[in-house]
Amino acid sequence: MKHRIRISFGLLIALLFAMSTFAQSSPRRIEVHARRFSFIPAGITVEKGEPVTLALTSDDVSHSLVVEGLHINSPITKGRFTEVTLTPEAAGDFKGKCGRFCGSGHGSMIFTIHVVEK
Repeated sequence: MKHRIRISFGLLIALLFAMSTFAQSSPRRIEVHARRFSFIPAGITVEKGEPVTLALTSDDVSHSLVVEGLHINSPITKGRFTEVTLTPEAAGDFKGKCGRFCGSGHGSMIFTIHVVEK
């Protein structure tokens, strides 16, 4: 009985170590929904040097996300996710917008990525 407990405990430690290593190497995933005429959420905060994956989707019509300061220019399709991975190297506020005309409120579709120091 004691032997089984040691094996199980050792296996548990190995699994926890593997999971923490995987979690540290995988980018944080943030869902962003585009719809006439906003992004939800309208902004996110990430740390400088933190890898982040934006999972972009549209709830209505085709849109796109353009954040020139972070070199993002990605289409957003209704009902499907487009993933964009970035690792910001500078702190600051990076303004984004919808890059595809989607109607009269198109100009109000603003998205901000706040990059903060660790």
